[in-house]
Amino acid sequence: MLDKLRIVKQRFDEVSDLIIQPDIISDQKRYIQINKEYKDLSAVMKIAEEYESLLNNIEEAKEIIADGSDAEMTEMAKMEIEEANARIPKLEEDIKFMLIPKDPEDAKNVIVEIRAGTGGDEASIFAGDLYRMYTKYCSDKGWQTEVEDISEGTSGGFKEIIFSVTGTDVYGDMKFESGVHRVQRVPQTETQGRVHTSAATVMVLPEAEEFDVELKPSDIRVDYFCSSGPGGQSVNTTYSAVRLTHVPTGLVAQCQDQKSQHKNKEKAMKVLRSRLYEQELEKKLAADSAKRNSLVASGDRSAKIRTYNYPQGRVTEHRIGLTLYDLSNVINGDIHKIVEELKLAENTEKLKELGEVF
Repeated sequence: MLDKLRIVKQRFDEVSDLIIQPDIISDQKRYIQINKEYKDLSAVMKIAEEYESLLNNIEEAKEIIADGSDAEMTEMAKMEIEEANARIPKLEEDIKFMLIPKDPEDAKNVIVEIRAGTGGDEASIFAGDLYRMYTKYCSDKGWQTEVEDISEGTSGGFKEIIFSVTGTDVYGDMKFESGVHRVQRVPQTETQGRVHTSAATVMVLPEAEEFDVELKPSDIRVDYFCSSGPGGQSVNTTYSAVRLTHVPTGLVAQCQDQKSQHKNKEKAMKVLRSRLYEQELEKKLAADSAKRNSLVASGDRSAKIRTYNYPQGRVTEHRIGLTLYDLSNVINGDIHKIVEELKLAENTEKLKELGEVF
């Protein structure tokens, strides 16, 4: 463990020097990467210092015990060894997980797309429930959310809603939400009290920076059209809505949420860029998943990942076999335990892969 920490300390010193170099500061992409690595290594060094301090305390305490000339000091030394030995295993476990190579995507902001699936109006209502769940979760995490595009359902909720989330390490937590979410409950439209099963699909795309994806203007077809849905007098009278088509891939992004054509185009461009970036990322994930069976590396969006059962107040996370009888809190944004358990499962998997002896 100490040998590994020495290597980390050496890299931390290098990064501490790099982060103040003018050529790094002037290169935005490189500076963001170095700054992120600096923060991650700082967190490791903080725990490493405590770990090394406890090891030193044990050595000093052993010397006092070996000397044995002062009975009171000897007793205190024994207590110090006990306390240190109780704390060290937890620190070693923390350090192991912190030394797992970080996915560079984890630090990114995200674009989340929620679409109503099977279940008609009830699926749209459920899509709305998921949107509220995520906005409350994001609020708890101190992240900002902003709607990019919206298509409302006929009886409430959304046929489709696209929103962005900005904050610290957003993709690292939100990436686990991609997949099919099922709900089992009595729909508002059901008159005989029968439980129905409906579904909604969630896609979480890491938001692409301009330097991640090169978009040639000549490759993009721009169409302007009238907005539909709520929005006041400007709806259906001005060509403010924008649809962008990336001709080489056929990918489409549109936005009609803003009254300004310019702002709609800007938002649609952000979504299009992220979809293109995600397409490339998916190829990489597919290659990775050929090597291992990852929770998030399958890229299979048809996979049923979670069921929300209202009659029993139960939430089942199928990927790790986790069942919580806490549906009301979960649907109100408290998905922290589910996310942490998924992260733990993925990190445990990565540790097995590394197969390294610490």
